[in-house]
Amino acid sequence: MKKISLLLLVTIICSCKSNRKTDESVKTIQVNKEYFITENIIGKIAEERVDLNGVGTLCYVIKTHSQATEHQMGPWCPRHIEDGMEKAGIWFKDDKVYDVSGHFIANLDEFYSDDKWKLYREDGSIKVTDTKDGCLSAAKPDVDEEYQNYCVECLPEYFKDQVTTFVIPVNPQYQNPSERLGRGGIGIAFNGVKFDPPAPTHAILAAHTIAPLDDHGGHVNPHGGYHYHAVTGSTKEIEQTDNHSPMIGYAIDGFGIYGLLDKSGTEPTDLDECGGHSDELRGYHYHAGKPGENQIIKCLKGVPGYTEVAE
Repeated sequence: MKKISLLLLVTIICSCKSNRKTDESVKTIQVNKEYFITENIIGKIAEERVDLNGVGTLCYVIKTHSQATEHQMGPWCPRHIEDGMEKAGIWFKDDKVYDVSGHFIANLDEFYSDDKWKLYREDGSIKVTDTKDGCLSAAKPDVDEEYQNYCVECLPEYFKDQVTTFVIPVNPQYQNPSERLGRGGIGIAFNGVKFDPPAPTHAILAAHTIAPLDDHGGHVNPHGGYHYHAVTGSTKEIEQTDNHSPMIGYAIDGFGIYGLLDKSGTEPTDLDECGGHSDELRGYHYHAGKPGENQIIKCLKGVPGYTEVAE
């Protein structure tokens, strides 16, 4: 494996010595490594003692290629303004989800009230980053000028050999105050795919580009391969014995992440600033945000581990 690039190394999410204190009065549940899809894990899940927040902490070390298996990855960008929504993914604005059909692409100038938007050519074909070089030039904050006004699509096979390492506390520790999200992975689905913080929509839209998610809430970039920005119910779930929503993965601090709606279709009403709460069966845990919010969880309530991405 090549040496990990500094640009791809995501260290601990902002937790160096601070005023945060752990609160042992809040019930916590140990991470269950048996929930992960074995075939999607590289080697075996290891246990290592890691320094987190100045304290030696027993952690699970999980390595994956961050590639989904329960569902197809993609599609993302339509190829022609006559293409229907089945040939592309989704986009979001003001907490709402929109299908990225060819018609949607053709009307981005109206959608954003900006006549500089034009992602299609005179023959109706849509400008798509359909090579790895195009992906690398467009999927970054300072989009190369030649790829402005493009639909940005990176394919999973471009980065299939990347290895993402998740370091997650075996026993999560609840702390106050909460901790903001960093730029690295904020968690992991049971299929080994990374949950990421909000997509940088300001930088994307500033170049008159869009980078659609697929219908499963994921897309690809050079710094982490395939990853999720939204939860749409496509991945492995752990059903609960009561009416509670199913579990879908773990946050990087070891607390469980659950779907938003319970079995009767109801949202929880007592979530904290991070999108979490506590109950007797599950202890403290998070609920994923709505797909259109571009925010799976809003902050962290536990001492976080970290992720590393290497080619």
